[in-house]
Parts: sequence; structure tokens; C-alpha cells
Amino acid sequence: MVRRGSVVRNGAAPVSTPLYRLKAEFFKTLGHPVRIRVLELLSERDHAVSEMLPEVGVEAAHLSQQLAVLRRAGLVTARREGSAVHYTLADPGVAELLRVARTILTGVLAGQAELLADLRSGGDGPHEVRPGRRGAP
Repeated sequence: MVRRGSVVRNGAAPVSTPLYRLKAEFFKTLGHPVRIRVLELLSERDHAVSEMLPEVGVEAAHLSQQLAVLRRAGLVTARREGSAVHYTLADPGVAELLRVARTILTGVLAGQAELLADLRSGGDGPHEVRPGRRGAP
């Protein structure tokens, strides 16, 4: 059974969208380095926009655009305190997702480092198949 979500497009009636498409849209939203950095910062604590600027390293207008994308996606919420706007994660699961991504990437990079070391040492490695070798796994 395919799970579906309801998405409203252009004020029209809700459209039934397969869950895998909703997930793809969600991950597309995460597919920008500035957005990832913002979410990492907000995983630690709430931040004012002015606090994030030096940490993210982009112009204020660009940060504002990326924060708007995250707001529209429902990943962050904003609140005004005087002249400052403070952001927070809308769901603590976002911080957990970033931790899981870090764990996965650490494993992938460790595997690549092992392969690179093996290649540099001239070894065949356990899964390497060279052209012309018979009976290789």
C-alpha cells in the first residue's frame, strides 16, 4: 500500500501525493549547504539571524532566502524579539536526522579512506576485480 499525503497547490483542492514524492521534496529542501548549516546551528540552540550570519558566511539577503525556504517547508519557526528575529527547529527530529546523516557519512568516508589506502599500497583489496583475472569475486 502506498501512503499518500495531501498537498494543496495554488489554492486548489488537495492533491493526493505518494509518500515517496513528499520525501523527495523534503530531501530537496535539505539539499543546500547553507540550509544544512542553519539546521546544524539550530540543532544546538535557537539563534537570531544576526548570530547565524558569521557562522554561515553568506550575505544577509542570501541567508534570509534560505531561512524562508526552511520556514515554508515547516522545518524552522521564527519569532520576533524587538528588532531581532530568532529561529528555532520546528521539530527535534530534524536534529536527529542530521546526526544520523553524520553517522552515515562517517562510515562512507571511512570506507573510502580504506579503499584509497589500499589503492596507494598497491593492494588488490577484498572486492577489487582487475580486468583479465579469472575467478575473482
